[in-house]
Amino acid sequence: MGVILNQSFKNIITTYFGFGIGAINTLFLFTYFLEKEYYGLVGFLLSAANLIWPILDFGVHNTLVKFYSSYKTKLDRDKLLNLIVFLPLIVSIIIGLISLFSYSMLLDYFESGNKLVQPYIWLIFVIALATAYFEIFFAWSKVHYQSVFGNFMKEVFHRICITLLLFAVYLKLISVSQFIYWMAGVFIFRAFAMMFYAFRLYRPTFSLQMPINFITVLKYSALILIAGSVAMILLDLDKVMIEHYLPIENVAIYGIAVYIATVISVPQKAMHQIIHPLTATMLNERDRVGMRDLYKRSSLSLLVVSALIFILIMVNLNQLYSLMPPQYQISSFIVLLISLVKLYDNMLGSNNSILFNSDYYRLVLVIGVALAILAYVFNLILIPTYGIMGAAIATFLAFFIFNTAKIFIVISKFKMHPFTNKTLYILLFSAALCGAFYIWEFPFHPFINIALKSIVVSIIYLFVTLKFNFSDDITILMQKYLKKARVI
Repeated sequence: MGVILNQSFKNIITTYFGFGIGAINTLFLFTYFLEKEYYGLVGFLLSAANLIWPILDFGVHNTLVKFYSSYKTKLDRDKLLNLIVFLPLIVSIIIGLISLFSYSMLLDYFESGNKLVQPYIWLIFVIALATAYFEIFFAWSKVHYQSVFGNFMKEVFHRICITLLLFAVYLKLISVSQFIYWMAGVFIFRAFAMMFYAFRLYRPTFSLQMPINFITVLKYSALILIAGSVAMILLDLDKVMIEHYLPIENVAIYGIAVYIATVISVPQKAMHQIIHPLTATMLNERDRVGMRDLYKRSSLSLLVVSALIFILIMVNLNQLYSLMPPQYQISSFIVLLISLVKLYDNMLGSNNSILFNSDYYRLVLVIGVALAILAYVFNLILIPTYGIMGAAIATFLAFFIFNTAKIFIVISKFKMHPFTNKTLYILLFSAALCGAFYIWEFPFHPFINIALKSIVVSIIYLFVTLKFNFSDDITILMQKYLKKARVI
């Protein structure tokens, strides 16, 4: 767990740096440099691409993580890597041809609604394909336990590029239309950069030979394709359906709330880069004791960190919105619902890694498909009636049901769960601290208020966390850095 926390800590730093840049883009640069309609257009294009790339990827980035450690010879591993590279290319060509022949139908679909989308529809496929291959080569690096560069490219690189492009729009160096094309180019460049890095770590001998268990690998990839599509549907379906039922600028307004809440997901995403291949190895070696220990400790560690982020978001939310243009401000309840979803995700610990690397991924798949349909129905009913508030409620309900189902599957099949008494203590303490500081405001500028309240809340939270040892691993990590601080 110490190695995991060490690399996870580096990934967290990188990811939060990226999220910091993304926050500047999302909350300020997009809102002040682009019109609401174009901001909504950017959000829609990226959300639509997120729905498509798991299909183009055909689930192979998860397949690589699951099966790579089970192959013991270079020849067998090379055969797997060949399949991983070429299978998505074949799928993408087929889907690309289908899209080409149905392009006029897509144009007609947007003719009656948001016509602003029409000239850029084809970019959805381009961004999706670039993202698919980026994820494949990122997984390539993760199976070699080298995730820091990939994490930087995933969380930081494209956000810095978008910052520069937004300033180019502001300085009238490029038009808004050119900005969108350049943004797509950033995703393409990122995919190639990740490919060159992956080949530096390990360059296979390319051939047309298939892995020895080709059918098993293909079946797993097909099922993970559906599972990955379900996950992305649950994440981005709301924004795509908002574009369908409401003016496109509502995608931008809702997207800001989602981005604020998504900051809570950073610890989970950072730790997942290491936990996922490690869990796959434990399952292949049938190390149930190690897997149970990892499950509980990862859940506690993630909850401790994510709960603090949740508190900081909620107690500073009003001040944060006061810094933004009034037309982007929405109900705090929307942010609360989405933030609770992200907090619940962190509480799962290594749950997803256990399920998607085990033989029970088919069961998760069936439940996921059912819940994706349910999420569609929730959005179908709630968005026309309640607008973006309805989208938030639909997202909360769908994820709450999905996450709870995944916990019960692991309990049923592996006889283990991620919770301890400390889980309840952390939740109760976090709720009390959040409630106490939400209504308290300093009479200063919003920036100063946010800084002061964050410092006070963080000191109280970290002191209690350390005093009552909510997480052994977090306590060790904090003590390590406190000792270094004393030396300095």
